[in-house]
Amino acid sequence: MHRPLVITEDHALLDDLVRIAAAAGAQLDVAHVPAHARPYWNLAPLIAVGTDQADAVAAASPPARDQVLLVTRDPEDPDTWRKCVAVGAQAVVGLPSGERDLVERLADAMEPDPRSGPVICVIGGRGGAGASVLSACLALRASGDQLRTLLIDADPLGGGIDALLGHEEAAGARWGDLVAREGRINSSALQAALPSFGDLSVLSFHRGEVAPIPAQAMRSVLEAGQRGFDLVVVDLPRHLDPAATEALTRAKTTLLVTTADVRGVLSTSQVLGEARKHTADIRAVLRPGIVEDDMAAASLGIPSAGHLPDQPRLTATLNRGELPKLGPRTVLGSLCASLLRDLLPA
Repeated sequence: MHRPLVITEDHALLDDLVRIAAAAGAQLDVAHVPAHARPYWNLAPLIAVGTDQADAVAAASPPARDQVLLVTRDPEDPDTWRKCVAVGAQAVVGLPSGERDLVERLADAMEPDPRSGPVICVIGGRGGAGASVLSACLALRASGDQLRTLLIDADPLGGGIDALLGHEEAAGARWGDLVAREGRINSSALQAALPSFGDLSVLSFHRGEVAPIPAQAMRSVLEAGQRGFDLVVVDLPRHLDPAATEALTRAKTTLLVTTADVRGVLSTSQVLGEARKHTADIRAVLRPGIVEDDMAAASLGIPSAGHLPDQPRLTATLNRGELPKLGPRTVLGSLCASLLRDLLPA
């Protein structure tokens, strides 16, 4: 992919722009005079022109294009806007006040294939209901259908969704490597850093002691996931912490997995009461119990998204480190396919 282009002879300004680009996960092509910029003018995803070279760029009469910025340390200079118009820039970025804006613009320009992946959260209405298994299987089925999928483990005490997938030893970043990040994360960099298996990328926890996920870190990961993936699946803890709340506020749909029995419905109603404070579209996925599915869903006051029958061999399969079969003729595969059809845009 081509790099953003900077046109300036101001070395102090260039130092600032290199630092800002690094914060956006970008490297720069640099031209000190307009003639050196000519080969890059139509190829660069973004061009930053220093005010010291604005008149020279205008005199060279390059073809009009978008994503051209005029960068200055003195935005109050009355000549700034004349230079902006002359160079064909769409905006003026003043430093240092505009650093965050420039980081965002550079990061946007470096996204190679912008997407708009919806967030689907999965949460257990009671312990052991199978929310993590459903999260993993949804993500596996989506990636098997050539959807670029990000599976996020948001439960620090859940044992690791990478272990459930049999990939706990896979190389790549975990939450501990990301929790200190503030601000924007480049989606391509995120995908490159995480353990990936075909079209599936997985963000889980390191083994051993784990710390809660800061809400800001979850926000940054989800924003990168939505820009760079077709689908983001988040496996949530039952006790909602700030990171789980952040995910719920961004969820297109939340699947609440529970057993259709009295204790399951009572427990789930409490989880539901908390989840409803942060998200609107919540649907039940019901496991077998003594209560009919329709009655359980009616008791909860939410629609049923599907029925997940008991599968005696599933636990043994997972404990062997094997993945469940998710073909169209399998119960789990059929449920996941149905959920994806209902929840994803056509």
